[in-house]
Amino acid sequence: MIWLTSDAQRLSDAAQEAIDQQATQLFLSGASVWEICLKWSNGKLGLPTPPRAWLPEQLSSWQIKTVPIEPEHLYRTTELAGLHRDPFDRLLVAQAIDGGMTIATPDPAIRAYPVAVLW
Repeated sequence: MIWLTSDAQRLSDAAQEAIDQQATQLFLSGASVWEICLKWSNGKLGLPTPPRAWLPEQLSSWQIKTVPIEPEHLYRTTELAGLHRDPFDRLLVAQAIDGGMTIATPDPAIRAYPVAVLW
């Protein structure tokens, strides 16, 4: 989300091409919203405005739908192999598995899970 909205050159060619296709629907996990808020609060993420203002603007501008965190997603994180230690990333994997979604990420640990990855 951050790279898409502020530093698109960091996206891979494949990710950029998929994003540019009319038929592609973009999603942002509630876990990512939470992580953005935490990093902004800790001073580890600079945004032009606070997340409460910035995120809704970006979601609307890019026509991104949010994926709420459901109990099923949380349960599934306990069933995943311990290949990735980051709880946010494990939750993204669980949501992608449940929703049949593709994750756009360069993170090699996520590729080890049974989830579609684009990069």
